[in-house]
Amino acid sequence: MEYISREQIREQVNHLAAARIPFLFLVDYKAEKGAVIKLTELASNGIACAIDGVEIGRRVVADPHETDLRVEPILFDDYKKYFDRVMEHIHHGDSYLLNLTFASRLVNDLDMSSIYLNSRAGYKFMIEDEFLFYSPEPFLRIENDVVSCCPMKGTSKDEKALIESCKELCEHHTIVDLIRNDLSMISRDVEVEKFRYTEAITTANGKVFQTSSKISGKLDDRWRERLGDIILRVLPAGSISGAPKVRTMEIIEEVEPTKRGFYTGVMGVYDGIGLDSCVIIRYIEKCAQGDYYFRSGGGITAQSNAEEEYAELLAKIYVPII
Repeated sequence: MEYISREQIREQVNHLAAARIPFLFLVDYKAEKGAVIKLTELASNGIACAIDGVEIGRRVVADPHETDLRVEPILFDDYKKYFDRVMEHIHHGDSYLLNLTFASRLVNDLDMSSIYLNSRAGYKFMIEDEFLFYSPEPFLRIENDVVSCCPMKGTSKDEKALIESCKELCEHHTIVDLIRNDLSMISRDVEVEKFRYTEAITTANGKVFQTSSKISGKLDDRWRERLGDIILRVLPAGSISGAPKVRTMEIIEEVEPTKRGFYTGVMGVYDGIGLDSCVIIRYIEKCAQGDYYFRSGGGITAQSNAEEEYAELLAKIYVPII
């Protein structure tokens, strides 16, 4: 697929939304490139997409195939070296929350179409032989001139430990405050509607629990004319970057061993009336050599423990099956 620049994304989103023409948009982590495609042209571009179980792209078919993921993750000793570099920045006051991510090589024989068909998530997307994701995390939603965001921060196989963790609670407070600030740049009367609720995801290896919050604000009734500006104004998503956002992104660029690309970017659909979008996580990409990699990570704060953060990185490598 050919991608377009940030400015082209902004212009095309503004134009199509103002004309109330349904489209899908895709933006990479650094909001430097992406795509804007009319919904009627998704199939011809080889794109499969589903939101809340409703397919809006090409029809995907696949033979029965293994979907359990077997990985070769970064070794803990190597992870610890990157973790320590992040902690050094945090202790120097450069950042107080940084989302540190890595790519884990998948060693089993994979079929992207089978994984796409068998995964159950609010948001699914696939460009065959490039990447796919099945994300549980909404980004911006706009309905009846109200914009909302539901950042997901905190993932564990142990629900009780997740809820009772002081570190996870502090991290969640930080992200909610960051998202409130982001929404205040594009809307008015911003409020936290629901703070830190828990959701369970069933995988082939048991349940994984996550915590989210809902923050919302009000838009004027001409928001469609500037939808591209609205989206780009709040990128990248706070839940996958950190705080303060700009300095934390600089540290991520310095520390992480590989570029993120579309991982932790944003995908969304405008249906002619409202907007629904997600953060691009639970992401599998195919590299030039033919190997597949699963991207995952977690938020690092001054209270973080390397062993627990490494366990969270591994806990996020799954296919949701129910």
